[in-house]
Amino acid sequence: MKKFHIVTLGCKVNQFESDGIAQSLEKQGWQQDNCKKDTQVFIVNTCAVTSKAGMQSRQAIRKLIRENPKAKVIVTGCHAQTDPAQIKQIDSVDAIVSHKDKTQIADHITTICEQGGSPEFHEVDHGRSNTFHGFDQTVKGKMTRAYLKIQDGCNSFCTYCIVPYARGSSVSMPEDEVLRHLEKLQHQGFNEVILTGIHTGLYGLDLDRRTTLDALLEKIDKKRPVHRIRLSSIEPGEVSNKMIALARPGHVLCNHFHIPLQSGDNDILKKMKRPYSAASFEKTITKINKQIPDAGIGVDTLIGFPSETEQQFENTYNLIKRLPVSYLHVFPFSKRKGTPAFEFKGQVDPLVIKERCRRMRLLDREKREAFIKKNLGKTLKAIVQNKPDGRTGMLKAVTSNYLTILLDENHRFKGKTLDLIPEQCDSDLNIVGKALI
Repeated sequence: MKKFHIVTLGCKVNQFESDGIAQSLEKQGWQQDNCKKDTQVFIVNTCAVTSKAGMQSRQAIRKLIRENPKAKVIVTGCHAQTDPAQIKQIDSVDAIVSHKDKTQIADHITTICEQGGSPEFHEVDHGRSNTFHGFDQTVKGKMTRAYLKIQDGCNSFCTYCIVPYARGSSVSMPEDEVLRHLEKLQHQGFNEVILTGIHTGLYGLDLDRRTTLDALLEKIDKKRPVHRIRLSSIEPGEVSNKMIALARPGHVLCNHFHIPLQSGDNDILKKMKRPYSAASFEKTITKINKQIPDAGIGVDTLIGFPSETEQQFENTYNLIKRLPVSYLHVFPFSKRKGTPAFEFKGQVDPLVIKERCRRMRLLDREKREAFIKKNLGKTLKAIVQNKPDGRTGMLKAVTSNYLTILLDENHRFKGKTLDLIPEQCDSDLNIVGKALI
């Protein structure tokens, strides 16, 4: 049996693409080997979002080569795209596969393993000639909830971000293809599909038959090709009134928004090249909460951007503290070679960044706890996960507004959609509830 193993670093888009590669290989007769015994091919899907992510990608490659000297090692992903020279310096890497060729990796592996060849590395095309590269087959993955990449690339070029250099300009999956994949996922037993992308809010603007994310969501809501959908992330200025309306009860969109803020200080936002102000962000969050009080709202923050003063950090902290936010993702700023911010003056002391992040994570806990308490005793729609909680063995269910509830129920509910009531929360913020059946 031909065996392969994939190591994935980075974002949900990378995970989706790894799942697609795995599915393509399995279709060609390969078996995914999670134990890594007698594995002939290893694929490393790298990340480049920070310098640390790039370093971790190279460490993962070297570790695989050291532990599996006879295996073939294929490297792809954003770090391979932005820094191919660093990857080529690692002895025993058999091939670097570019982003535009990633969906054809199964064929490349056949070339390498069966014909002794090596695929050519193609530099990324940053122009408008970029086309959407997806998988012909519907990507199922191993999770209860499926992901579907509907958009790739980014046009924003925020000063701290390397991703546009890795993935090129924004490209979209055609609308009829989105609907086809959703229908297939529904037929394969998925009750929730998460629409994902690098800058999902740009969906449709590049297509010959120009459309928008709002128009796509409206069509999905009308046709109902799947029970419910969730957006992985959406920029503050792209949260429209239509989108909020489609997240209300009776519609297909989950009442959950993940919205990157990065900084709550206007001067820092300008230096980041973020196209909104702290006031406009606050207006967006307030509007969501007013129209859908039970909506889950997640926020990304980037702490310690060059020249960030204590007062500018406090502006971010205080903005989030007064907003009805459900949870935070807290990222420390990390210099990334190849981005404008790498050269910015006023780099913040790492110890100062660490302390500011500590405070933000305490605020995250405070927000999570408040949101959980707000939902205790309420009837919520949820999808039960196929995989039980590793610590307790209890079933896990994810609600529409993005709470994870532990259920002491029969495993016949795996993969099912049901109503439940979160009843209590422990000191670690684990929520226990009961199903209404």
